[in-house]
Amino acid sequence: MSDEGINKSAILLMTLGAAEAAEVMKYLEPKEVQKISAAMVTLRNLSRDQIVNVFDEFQQLASEKTTIGMDSGDYIRDMLTQALGDDKAAGLLDRILHNSDTSGIESLKWMDPASVAELIANEHPQIIATIMVHLEPDQSADILALLSERVRNDVMLRIATLDSVQPTALQELNDVLTKLLAGNAVGKKSIRGGIKTAAEILNYMGNQEAVLESVRTHDAELAQKMMDEMFVFEDLLEMEDRGIQLVLREVQSESLIVALKGASEELREKIFKNMSQRAAEMLREDLEAKGPVKLSDVEAEQKEILKIVRRLADEGQVMIGGKGEEEYV
Repeated sequence: MSDEGINKSAILLMTLGAAEAAEVMKYLEPKEVQKISAAMVTLRNLSRDQIVNVFDEFQQLASEKTTIGMDSGDYIRDMLTQALGDDKAAGLLDRILHNSDTSGIESLKWMDPASVAELIANEHPQIIATIMVHLEPDQSADILALLSERVRNDVMLRIATLDSVQPTALQELNDVLTKLLAGNAVGKKSIRGGIKTAAEILNYMGNQEAVLESVRTHDAELAQKMMDEMFVFEDLLEMEDRGIQLVLREVQSESLIVALKGASEELREKIFKNMSQRAAEMLREDLEAKGPVKLSDVEAEQKEILKIVRRLADEGQVMIGGKGEEEYV
């Protein structure tokens, strides 16, 4: 949900009664509730036109999504699947259409990291790993940061190699959460483990190198794959201008041209913006003149540039990862 969408949702809910707003909130994810609630606190001096515009837009959207003449369950299922994908839609449908209780893992999403860490600290690392892959990456990172280094590294290795869970393991997870969360049943969940999930969590962690080194001692190739997933070329969009300028100083012109052949227009513009006008013009001309390039060559040059980014990050000159850039004063 965009910032504009969050603000509009906040305005809409603020104009409803408390009971009605609460009913709507029941169907939102924890992060959505947090963001909308924070936006509500900042709302000040709303004009009548602002409120009317939000209601007009809501009425228009609602009228376009009417289920008159259709089976509402099928309609909602199709709409949510298109918007959220099969897995997320299934969970949301279960809550909306069947009014089922929130699952044990869903309950964890509403808890603060310290409380979750305390609950699971003494569980088997495989159980912790299975729980972590069902939470948002930033929440998992905050929870893991509160565990011991030995457990944290063990859990990250298990997350990176987790691609399926046996029924007995799921039953064990169900038993653990039943014990820890006073009997809340665990709903059907798809396992999102693997290298990408591990990398997403690691992006939010502050001691990345220590975790990677631990994984590297078990499987060097796995550690490298995690690094490749942690920060990809398009993520340069999230780097502040100062960082981009530092990286460009160390990149050869030909390497940059090939790498940008596979970049989005938005990233290209960010690169151009951080060069002198003359250098940017020359780079534009070289890009246009460059013929087709093999995808493997593009990926190879992008990886070389990412090596420079990671080295600068290790030296503390630039910041990369899920928490974004640090501010300079």
